[in-house]
Amino acid sequence: MLERYTRPEMGRIWSLENKYRTWWRVEVAICEAWAELGVIPREAVEKIKAAEVKMDVARFLEIEAEVRHDVIAFVKGVSEQLGEEGEYIHFGMTSYDVVDTALGLLMGQAADLIGEGLLQLREVVRERAREHKDTLMMGRTHGVHAEPITLGFKLCVWLAEIDRHRERLQAARQAISVGKISGAVGTYANVDPRVERLVCARLGLQPAPVSTQIVQRDRHAQFLCTLAILAGSLEKFATEIRNLQRTEILEVEEPFRRGQRGSSAMPHKRNPIVCERISGLTRVVRANALAALENISTWHERDLTNSSVERIIIPDSCCLIDYLLHRFTEVMRSLVVYPERMRRNLEQTRGLIFSQQVMLALTEKGLSREEAYQIVQGHALRAWERGEDFKALLLRDERVTGVLTPAEIEGCFDYRHHTRHLPQIYERFGI
Repeated sequence: MLERYTRPEMGRIWSLENKYRTWWRVEVAICEAWAELGVIPREAVEKIKAAEVKMDVARFLEIEAEVRHDVIAFVKGVSEQLGEEGEYIHFGMTSYDVVDTALGLLMGQAADLIGEGLLQLREVVRERAREHKDTLMMGRTHGVHAEPITLGFKLCVWLAEIDRHRERLQAARQAISVGKISGAVGTYANVDPRVERLVCARLGLQPAPVSTQIVQRDRHAQFLCTLAILAGSLEKFATEIRNLQRTEILEVEEPFRRGQRGSSAMPHKRNPIVCERISGLTRVVRANALAALENISTWHERDLTNSSVERIIIPDSCCLIDYLLHRFTEVMRSLVVYPERMRRNLEQTRGLIFSQQVMLALTEKGLSREEAYQIVQGHALRAWERGEDFKALLLRDERVTGVLTPAEIEGCFDYRHHTRHLPQIYERFGI
């Protein structure tokens, strides 16, 4: 089923063919390092590099079915395609010298693709924020009307979050972009430490300062946790759209394509299915992060408990995040916005959302905060319970009109009071 949620670009990174190709790239770099140190003949390495070695997935899997070891099957499969030079492949290595070094490369490729997706999402959200920087809407706390904001402001909150994800992703990419060519328990017993330095330099990786048979899995956990935090934000954004699309609110709406149907039973339905899918699939990414945290612990210098798990969780999380990023970008690019509905919702409480301005105006005229609060809350409760106009109630109260003029009361109900500082926030994002 994961194929449904895998874009071709990310799918190619985690394909068997690309995995084997990356293993081969590491094996060749190791041969080059040995040749540079004068351990194996330079001409043998040139022949290995010149050979048109095919990533024959079917053959590798056929051998693996017999030997029950993927790296041995790979080495045997590529050696079959070489002449006597094949004896230099995997010289002095343990399997995870190749596997973990290649995994660093693969995760780096995936991180770069996810980074591109984040940048695309940022640009779309930024453009929609610019478009709606003056679109008034209701700010809500606890799901209840609080004070006015703009849609552009809401999207700036998302922009800042996206920028933090880009920073976290870059840090996680650096953490996993390491290689190790240090042998069976990391002591370089059968490999010169210079090989590791030369190989990593060729591949654009940093050598692990110390390793056992494997690169330590706290690095991979950092990467998977970074993706999980990103998934949390995508769910947050999608949930906001789902809530704002509720019939009773209907301030924004996920795009509904021509020919699309929302229900087999109810022809009127226009459901936020993409945002719901995003909210659902992010749970898988977070669950995978938990498995990555469990992988940190291994017995002594190596066991196999991490291996089977990460063959699933690392490709799957990368594929899912890549897919979710692009689907949410599509939603934001075509998001339907209803400014008039936003205005009607702002006016739904008949002025109650300006209660704080009235209270502050009264305190500025000399009333204590407690007295001002009680006066305003009393009228607010009556307006809420009886459906009366809040401003009209204030204008009939001598405790209020005795200190505030009608013009001053009217001034408390000005939306511009709530938006006057937003240009400073917009400027931070170049909007």
